[in-house]
Amino acid sequence: MAIKAAQVKELREKTNVGMMDAKKALVETDGDMEKAIDFLREKGMAKAAKKAGAIAAEGMTYVAVKGNFAAIIELNSQTDFVAGNKEFNDLLHAVAETIVDAKPATVEEALELPMAGKTMNEEIIHTTQITGEKITLRRFAVIEAKDGQVLGAYSHMGGRISSLVLLDGANAEVAKDVAMHVAAINPQYVSREEVPADTLSHEKEIQLAAEDLNGKPDAIKEKIVEGRLNKFLSEISLVDQAFVKGDGETVAAYVEGQNGKVLSFVRYEVGEGIEKAENDFAAEVAAQIK
Repeated sequence: MAIKAAQVKELREKTNVGMMDAKKALVETDGDMEKAIDFLREKGMAKAAKKAGAIAAEGMTYVAVKGNFAAIIELNSQTDFVAGNKEFNDLLHAVAETIVDAKPATVEEALELPMAGKTMNEEIIHTTQITGEKITLRRFAVIEAKDGQVLGAYSHMGGRISSLVLLDGANAEVAKDVAMHVAAINPQYVSREEVPADTLSHEKEIQLAAEDLNGKPDAIKEKIVEGRLNKFLSEISLVDQAFVKGDGETVAAYVEGQNGKVLSFVRYEVGEGIEKAENDFAAEVAAQIK
């Protein structure tokens, strides 16, 4: 029978296996979801399948640099304890090295890449089975430095935050300094020109409705709001921020002083945007002794 993409997606979500493994299991079982899960368990993926419903919001970020390419990744686990063990960290480094070498376009493509005689997804499942926790490759980005461009990477808090910066000109030391700034200050955009119009419009509405502007003439209001918007833009735009290692100069001024220009950056912080499970330990214990 023809296997639909929605079936493959559902099985992947339930079992944490790769796209091709999920499709093969469905083909082998004529599309029967429960039989497909059993088929995958029989192939040694049972423990990973049981963990598929768990929330993996801890983990590590990492940057691998090779030649003119760098890959920044986030690999998640369920607890920070597992994120600190050798098996997880070996996997973290191997995944990043594989990605920077192969340069896949999507997580799905990355999971099918060969690693140590298996696929990346099989290696992740194998580590899941060792640690007893769900492990997932959440995201990655691969950046290329072309002629005249420089990459800079920095990891903070033992890999909880990593950043990757691309400069035009300057040098590796400057690029690393800017990456350190990105990790610490968390800019949202390279420059104010990149800020979406709707974001700026929304902020303007908020500022116009500020209580301290009540009763002021419209012309005065507009002038005050213009100043506040300028401050808002400087706070979220990398090149306008005060450089953390400088003496009041902006990031743009620092980089320009080193004959460079900021082109792009990527910043990953473990678990950002993931809703973490709130566990009631007392309730869990009570439930287990009933």
